[in-house]
Amino acid sequence: MNRFLPILLLLLLLLGGCSQLSQVSVYDNPAFKPKDPSKVVVKVSLSKQMVYVMEGNRPLLVTACCVGDAAHPTPKGNFSVLSKNRDKRSGEYGFEVLNKMIHACSRGQAHGSYVGYPMPYWVEFTPGYGFHQGWVWPMPRSHGCIRIHANDAGKFYLLVRDGTPVRIATAQPEDATLGANHKRPQDYNDPDLPSELLTAQKYFEQLKVPFLQ
Repeated sequence: MNRFLPILLLLLLLLGGCSQLSQVSVYDNPAFKPKDPSKVVVKVSLSKQMVYVMEGNRPLLVTACCVGDAAHPTPKGNFSVLSKNRDKRSGEYGFEVLNKMIHACSRGQAHGSYVGYPMPYWVEFTPGYGFHQGWVWPMPRSHGCIRIHANDAGKFYLLVRDGTPVRIATAQPEDATLGANHKRPQDYNDPDLPSELLTAQKYFEQLKVPFLQ
């Protein structure tokens, strides 16, 4: 039976690895319905890269975000939600579709049909800048918009409405409490979906349906 020992050890190692992978938590934060939607306020901490959706002192959603890098900073100040668009596409960055070939490009580089990169659950707070679903890196990496994880972007979209106040600052009081030990998503370096799906309307049809508790 000794000749089977290496195989058994290999199986144990593989099973152990699978067990560890299964224990990695999926980034998916609870979101709660407001008692009075007019009292909802969005706070963004640029240094902490966190979004706090608050109703007074009650947190409705606490989620990590990715903000603009040094070359494309996210604007600071007091704003309010201007518009919402679940099926938003970028007007600047996306794909060229030419002769059944799809290539990533900016709008100005496209010689064929241009299709903007999907920016689902778009919530605009000042012209050209908004919250939307996207990869949430541990460092500032966007072109100024505020990216929210795919599992939380839809919930954020439901919690705000036109006119909801948005306060963006280097830091927020909630950083020391709600954001102090908040675990960030780890899937930010996952590969993008195929360009054939990113350029199709089907992409928006497969978005996760948000739920408020």
